[in-house]
Amino acid sequence: MTTATEPRWVRPFGSREYAWLWIAQVISALGDWIGLFAITALAAEISEAKEAAIALVLTARVAPSFVLGPLMGVLVDRYDRRTLMRIADLSRALVFMALPFVDSVAGLIVASLLLEVLTLLWSPAKEAMVPILVGREQLARANSLGVLAAYGTIPFAALIGIGLARGNDALARVDWLAPLGFRRNLGEAQALAFYFDAMTFAATAAIVTIFIRVAARPVRSTDEPEPRLGPAAALAAVREGWRFIAANPVVRAVNIGLAAGLLGGAMVVPLGPSFAKYVNGDASRFNLYIAALGFGVAVGVAGVTALQARLPKAEAFVVCLFIAGLGFGAGVSMPTFWWSAAGVGVLGLMAGAVYVLGYTLIQEHTEDELRGRTFTTFLTSVRLCVLGAMVLGPALATIVDPILRSSIHERANCAVDTPEVVCRVPVVRWFGVEYALPGVRVVLWLAALVILVAAVLAARSIKVRIREMLTPAQFVARVHGKENP
Repeated sequence: MTTATEPRWVRPFGSREYAWLWIAQVISALGDWIGLFAITALAAEISEAKEAAIALVLTARVAPSFVLGPLMGVLVDRYDRRTLMRIADLSRALVFMALPFVDSVAGLIVASLLLEVLTLLWSPAKEAMVPILVGREQLARANSLGVLAAYGTIPFAALIGIGLARGNDALARVDWLAPLGFRRNLGEAQALAFYFDAMTFAATAAIVTIFIRVAARPVRSTDEPEPRLGPAAALAAVREGWRFIAANPVVRAVNIGLAAGLLGGAMVVPLGPSFAKYVNGDASRFNLYIAALGFGVAVGVAGVTALQARLPKAEAFVVCLFIAGLGFGAGVSMPTFWWSAAGVGVLGLMAGAVYVLGYTLIQEHTEDELRGRTFTTFLTSVRLCVLGAMVLGPALATIVDPILRSSIHERANCAVDTPEVVCRVPVVRWFGVEYALPGVRVVLWLAALVILVAAVLAARSIKVRIREMLTPAQFVARVHGKENP
């Protein structure tokens, strides 16, 4: 907790230790993003089947969570979290030090698997430490800052990556640096990026070691000695974490709501270019959709941070999730680009709020000895649903689109300035007006429906009536801590 004697720069963070943990997260996130960009670029350079190589590498970055995520949670709930974070960071540094000498897709897949396993150790350990470092009243602010650190570093990582590639070109002309990988024929533009990543992870290990002094060993609710961590004990610990999630209505609601909500919301990424092409007539407008999404997320995170002390978090989580589904569904239904972008912006606005509220609710409603397992299960389900969205969205669009094209006519009369690709889209006539109905629009409607279903399931878990919460007077009453008479 901050005091009047703390430096002014510490006060927004809630404590000096969390301020340093946040700095470590910023540096670690930069390393993660730069490393991901560099590894995918190297995969494209060393393989003739560029798309397949990139897909395999990216799959390797998410696949371990489905198998090893629960085990990592057991370790986080058993051992000192600072030690685990140091081990993860130093190990990631070693992996990146070796990457300049990898010249095959198979080697990149192995490296990506190792990096993902180590990230599965670092991330839940960090999340489990946050409630120890800040007070309960500061959790929403801390989680907002965490989201900012994780995703606000993307543009900076991209710019740094460009600078590192140019620096690598200069170093490649120095003959005596050739043994370090700067003059290799394959991936010669990535060596400096890999060494830079290694330095970022070494720096975060040093920060955690030097500046975070709060006890980070999980606090047990019983004095009974822990069983020796063998296969049977590990499996029992995993089952204990799953039972807790299933039994706790708030934690269950967050897992269902965020994971299923992302299954629907994340479809905007793979389907956005097709939607912009067939509905708006310009695939490049997808970038504006992403900008609207990102802007909405930033505003949503900031709004929750400002209101976190007065919000009924569980109710607000459900309401924001429901509005996200409504806004997204309305946006993809609009005939004009700007109204569609506004709907995507509403999705981002609510998604930012839901993300912060969800993390805060898990931290508030989970005992310290179970936080590691709870967060790894949560992160695993989120990754699974995001991956499902990336695969399921395009697959459904591929199935639905030919069905619509065979059963619905194209535009009867197309304006001269209308792009040909838009003229060929199936249309229906509603109230005398032609309405474009490509397969991608139908799939995005289904995605919005998934978000709404997630909101309903979350509401049933915590016994919140969505209709009442959407009544302004009722919600204001909850914010002020009073029931509406």
